[in-house]
Amino acid sequence: MNVIITGGGTGGHIYPALAIAKGLQETYVGCDILYVGTSKGLEAGILPKTGINFRFITVEGLPRKINFQSLKSGFKFLKGLGQSFKIISEFKPDAIVSTGGYVAGPVAWVGSQMGVPLMLHEQNSYPGITNKLLARRAKRICLTFKDSKQYFKDKSKLRLTGLPIRSEILKVSKKGSYKRLGLDPRMKTVLITGGSRGAWSINNAIAKSMAELIKIKNTQFIFITGEASYLETTETIKKQGINLEDMGNITIKPYIHNMEDAIGIADLVIGRAGATFLAEITALGIPAILVPYPWATENHQEHNARSLVKNGAAILIKDHDLTSNNLLKELDNLLLNEKRLLSMKKASQELGEPHALKKILEVFTEVVPYNLLS
Repeated sequence: MNVIITGGGTGGHIYPALAIAKGLQETYVGCDILYVGTSKGLEAGILPKTGINFRFITVEGLPRKINFQSLKSGFKFLKGLGQSFKIISEFKPDAIVSTGGYVAGPVAWVGSQMGVPLMLHEQNSYPGITNKLLARRAKRICLTFKDSKQYFKDKSKLRLTGLPIRSEILKVSKKGSYKRLGLDPRMKTVLITGGSRGAWSINNAIAKSMAELIKIKNTQFIFITGEASYLETTETIKKQGINLEDMGNITIKPYIHNMEDAIGIADLVIGRAGATFLAEITALGIPAILVPYPWATENHQEHNARSLVKNGAAILIKDHDLTSNNLLKELDNLLLNEKRLLSMKKASQELGEPHALKKILEVFTEVVPYNLLS
């Protein structure tokens, strides 16, 4: 069985695609995967390390305004259509799985026109434009958020599967995690992270709250600034007369490779609202204070955050409203209200889908002819 996986530009499209690719290879002996992306996207640096065969096409996102750049993008899109036709004709896929992003458009559209069954996976609460345009061509559409259903006309194609997450997240041993991180299992743990690159607004609000955070009893904080923001953040802390070597209940790091340990022991997280991060914390039932990245495409992070807020699993603070004072207020309200924290934990667990990959692979069997799966 041959399967084309496509989707790229950002990690939010790439990592779910790679998880699905790995799941197909492990499930079906001899399954040949070809990943189609673009040399300009993040996938160009990731794919060579995975062992998965890949090809690149020439395509870029279309600007929202009609200008010279949109004309150039249009020509590249046409070129990408031709390249996709060539790749599909040579590889002869039995199915195409798309996780979105502009690179997926030409591949999935051409493949569906050639009669190749198409399955989509949508990571965000508010679907991306590529998946919305491809929905008519798809046999099945896997959704991460229930709220996404309203944006697709043909409900019979929709399957609520969740988003596949790293197996390490689900296998973590709390006892081992506390030991590896040098933290106290008797204390509540709050994880603060803006992602691998950090988030200036979150870092700044936390840095200016440091004197108060140090005073909070029975609570320890893991503060991950991102490597690019570490020096600036620590300078802000030092200017308040705080010694970085003597912060007691605060562990501050630019980055940690064993992020699964930090997530695994967290009783509360403060962070952005990317789909992968939310899938990980809900799979473990962790309440959250979310500060969505305000410049995400189509404001999808705020839509993601509101899905959790609506179900009682999170608190939302918009990026432009974030200050040390209102962050401390929300944090105090949660840490001092055990009943509310437990209620949010339960709501998060109900939203989580730790078996998302298994569900996606089950949907795949609805797309591909049965004789190819045996």
